[in-house]
Amino acid sequence: MEQDKEISKIEEPISEYGRFSYADYLTWQMEEMVELIKGKIFKHTAAPRVNHQRLSLKISSELYNILKGKKCEVFASPFDVRLPVKSKRNEDIDTVVQPDICVVCDPEKIDELGCVGAPDLIVEILSPGNNQKELHNKYEVYEESGVKEYWVIHPNECTLLIYNLINGKYQASKLFTHGDVVKSDAVEGFQLDLTEIFENIQ
Repeated sequence: MEQDKEISKIEEPISEYGRFSYADYLTWQMEEMVELIKGKIFKHTAAPRVNHQRLSLKISSELYNILKGKKCEVFASPFDVRLPVKSKRNEDIDTVVQPDICVVCDPEKIDELGCVGAPDLIVEILSPGNNQKELHNKYEVYEESGVKEYWVIHPNECTLLIYNLINGKYQASKLFTHGDVVKSDAVEGFQLDLTEIFENIQ
């Protein structure tokens, strides 16, 4: 398709390419992963770096162990999370993201294509080139769609910032780092010792 060829050239969201839906997204055959945020296409940067992968594995493993046998499930990227605004029809959904890690506690939100609706917890690990997307675009759609808790980890600085949804708006925590033990309000029993998590992160 000519449209697919044009889409494959996009490196930044460009308004003249129009707006797309999840129905469009399902028809694309692209080598790289993309996300759809409010109808605009965002390409993923190059493959995540080593520290990103180390952190993702550590945190996913902690969550998996805590959630074993419980109704909440942890999923790691690539995993499509559709965030409906008007309805759950594919044609009406204009945001499809692939968080690094997410926890979904409502089994009704899970289907064979991923998650439809807001996860309870999302963890994003910043990579060079995607900071603006994570900190601005995703912040907005996560807040609007009702993601209860949003964690942003900066591997190079060994820091963690937590946004908790209170009365429909995110409130930021202090900046956590080595020596801090952080607890989740959204996922019962989940806590991280950041000294252990950031060990061997250079």
